[in-house]
Amino acid sequence: MTDFTLDPRLAADTVPIGDLSLCSVLLMDDARFPWFVLVPRRSGLSELTDLSSEDATALWQEIHLAVGVMQGLAKPDKVNVAALGNVVAQMHVHVVGRFLSDPAWPQPVWGFERPMPYPQHARAQLAERAGTLFAAA
Repeated sequence: MTDFTLDPRLAADTVPIGDLSLCSVLLMDDARFPWFVLVPRRSGLSELTDLSSEDATALWQEIHLAVGVMQGLAKPDKVNVAALGNVVAQMHVHVVGRFLSDPAWPQPVWGFERPMPYPQHARAQLAERAGTLFAAA
């Protein structure tokens, strides 16, 4: 674990929320969609199947937790969970709150117009609230 480094593209597009036992939890800096990114702190992973059995189990538990936090935080109509890796090869999982009224509904959020970064104060407040919910779960 000591040689884990977050992909620079993920680092540039997100705000750290905190660490779970396996994953770093990040907030995507796009105010149009409530959006977490879970990144297993293991080097050299690009596919779900690269995880050990133990880490795969831990990842599923952390995804389950993140979906619950998303539901508590944003009360979305639907939560999308996806591991794509077409642009960023480093293994990561998206947990995106979706609303029937969001600008991309019902299409995917990827590649939909330009991201709208949160105002700095709103981003800090949301990251703090999410961190509190993760810690309480």
